[in-house]
Amino acid sequence: MAITLTALVFLLIGAALGVGGVWLAVLGGSWYYIIAALAFLVVAFLLFRRRSSALLLYALLVVGTLGWAIWEIGFDWWQLAPRGGVIMILGLWLLTPWIRRGLNSSASGAGSSSAVPALSLSVAVVVALVVAGYSMTQDPLQITGELSREIVSDTVDLGGNMPEGDWHQYGRTPYGQRYSPLKQITTENVDKLQVAWTYQTGDVKLPEDVGETTYQVTPLKVRDTLFICTPHNWAIALDAATGKEKWKFDSNSGMNPDRQHQTCRGVSYYADPAATPGKPCAERVYLPTSDARLIALDAANGQICSSFADKGTLHLEKGMPYNPAGYYYSTSPPVVAAGKIIIGGAVNDNYSTKEQSGVIRAFDINTGALVWNWDSGNPDVTTPLPDGQTYTHNSPNSWSVSSADEKLGLIYVPLGNQTPDQLGAGRSANVEKFSSSIVALDLNTGQMRWVRQTVHHDLWDMDVPAQPTLVDINTVNGTVPGLVGPTKQGDLYVLDRRTGEPIIPIKEIPAPTGAIEGDFTSPTQPISDLTFSPPPLTGKDMWGVSMFDQLVCRIEFLKLRYEGRYTPPSLQGSLVYPGNFGVFNWGGVAVDPERQIMFGMPTYLAFTSRLVPRADVPPPGVGTKGSEQGLNRNEGAPYAVVMGPFVSPLGLPCQSPPWGYVAGADLRTGKIAWKHRNGTVRDSSPVPLPFKVGVPGIGGPIITAGGVAFLGAAVDDYLRAYNVTDGKQLWEARLPAGGQSTPMTFSLDDGKQYVVIVAGGHGSVGTKPGDYVIAYTLPK
Repeated sequence: MAITLTALVFLLIGAALGVGGVWLAVLGGSWYYIIAALAFLVVAFLLFRRRSSALLLYALLVVGTLGWAIWEIGFDWWQLAPRGGVIMILGLWLLTPWIRRGLNSSASGAGSSSAVPALSLSVAVVVALVVAGYSMTQDPLQITGELSREIVSDTVDLGGNMPEGDWHQYGRTPYGQRYSPLKQITTENVDKLQVAWTYQTGDVKLPEDVGETTYQVTPLKVRDTLFICTPHNWAIALDAATGKEKWKFDSNSGMNPDRQHQTCRGVSYYADPAATPGKPCAERVYLPTSDARLIALDAANGQICSSFADKGTLHLEKGMPYNPAGYYYSTSPPVVAAGKIIIGGAVNDNYSTKEQSGVIRAFDINTGALVWNWDSGNPDVTTPLPDGQTYTHNSPNSWSVSSADEKLGLIYVPLGNQTPDQLGAGRSANVEKFSSSIVALDLNTGQMRWVRQTVHHDLWDMDVPAQPTLVDINTVNGTVPGLVGPTKQGDLYVLDRRTGEPIIPIKEIPAPTGAIEGDFTSPTQPISDLTFSPPPLTGKDMWGVSMFDQLVCRIEFLKLRYEGRYTPPSLQGSLVYPGNFGVFNWGGVAVDPERQIMFGMPTYLAFTSRLVPRADVPPPGVGTKGSEQGLNRNEGAPYAVVMGPFVSPLGLPCQSPPWGYVAGADLRTGKIAWKHRNGTVRDSSPVPLPFKVGVPGIGGPIITAGGVAFLGAAVDDYLRAYNVTDGKQLWEARLPAGGQSTPMTFSLDDGKQYVVIVAGGHGSVGTKPGDYVIAYTLPK
């Protein structure tokens, strides 16, 4: 009975592999699956006949599969496993007494023995197991090395005048370095960190929330107080030593199913140098909300500062040509510099051709009066927009965080695209110039000083997602005030922040052509010499937990249009790699300005993009909520677009791991020193196994003068510490929810250093939601 059932299983496997293998071969893929299918079918026939030669043939399949797998991908266990896992399990089953003893070496079965075929299969299985064991000790994709320990400059510009133990802006200072000069926590003692306190905000994800309801805030610390915001736009002040709540303010921003995002990455802090200390609103916290307001609060008690703007509130929809509720809001903290508060805004991607402007506006930080506005659709006129006039609709926007250099008098703004992202017909000259770029604006007038574009005629939503990091860099021509701009495609643009000219070379490379009728593609695209952009995908890079879903992914891969990075959108469906998630996203990178090195978290996930003619777009469904995945309607455009990650029928990435790394690079040489898999599948697999596969993440790192980098972000629920020099993990702490935020560090008057992270999860990556703020410190 066991042999008959086994034969039936082999027959079904052979049939499935045969159908899929023929389909794959017709598409131009590997013929292995056809050969394997024939082997399974013949083995099934021999098992039905009780012939021991089934074992011999299966031994040949094991050896052949092993040779093919090594030829395709080498000794990478995570890629060998799906190719050979099922085959090895079945091979071991065939060697069990229930199967082996029921087989004969001849047709008559008289006096027969299966010893030789069984021995052959046993040897094949042992060889395969030895190779599997060896491959587990290898990581052919890892880069090992060390960053220089040299202190390049004894006097560094951190970009802000504040106590070493404070953290006043999103990236600590207006330079966005995410670097702290604190060094009580070191590579030698970081493994002793323990929880100092935990606070829960009470702002939790609700059933009526949109999918991407996320907790991404980086707390600010001023003297003895932390300032945070929550996904539903509460502002909260906490005692830094104990985590006790000092005050809470609820903006009542409401719920709207059209919002693509429900989050807050941070608040902004300002101390009025002309105000009497202790006077109401002498120190302020500015809270951006998801219903397009900016609210000024007294940092001492959370009361509204009514002298600012309209009784304490700026209404950011003013001057917008269109104003559908839920389409425009600020998810990121504004920049405080030169007596101004400067803010951009997020617009819903691919909803409509009639959306708000991407204008950047500077307001007097005390009064809320508009000082200047820079609209990329009308870039030369920056004087305040007169009443009754409107900004350019759908102009490239800035949803992320900007940086500022008050000494140079410049603000550095990362820009996105005109929506719809995948349709480039009819874009204006200004849109073509400013989309997916970093632009430097005069802090006092808003006039443009320079622009550096990272994608020409962007059809892939490769907006610049991260805060530019400002750091002085030693070059052969002396010290240059530099800027490091991470991008979704994996390039790090290292520029002279005075002029936008490259410090590390940038070149133009050929790009795929063949846009849809009426559109075009740029013949070349820029790429930095410092890049984490992955090599193009091939069929052998397709992955699965078994040979079956891997086969499906191979088929789907060849059905898509794919010619490498910047394959144009298409009606058949195009593969976008790096995907919309980005190699780097809003978490950016952290930079040590003393050693002039960087620490980052490159992530690799392919996406798909398929254009849908307007006539084929179904009407909106009842209860539809905003999302960047699935059908994006692009109302008013000739095509909608269906987007999402490239995943298998099991919902796992179709491309082979690793999907996430930590990495270190030298900003003087542009060389990547090390790159290691980061994170496990503990919280993303049916069985909580802590396999260090290298998982994606969203969030950002920080670096300390103690030589330690801290990073949550990965889709397993951990906060981790790393040695910045070589990338080795030194410590980890289990979080009660997803840590898709950027941590920070501070110290108090007693010198004790703390590390704080918010753990609240991220709707797009499916991590556990929560409302936690957790502080860690060394034991007494």
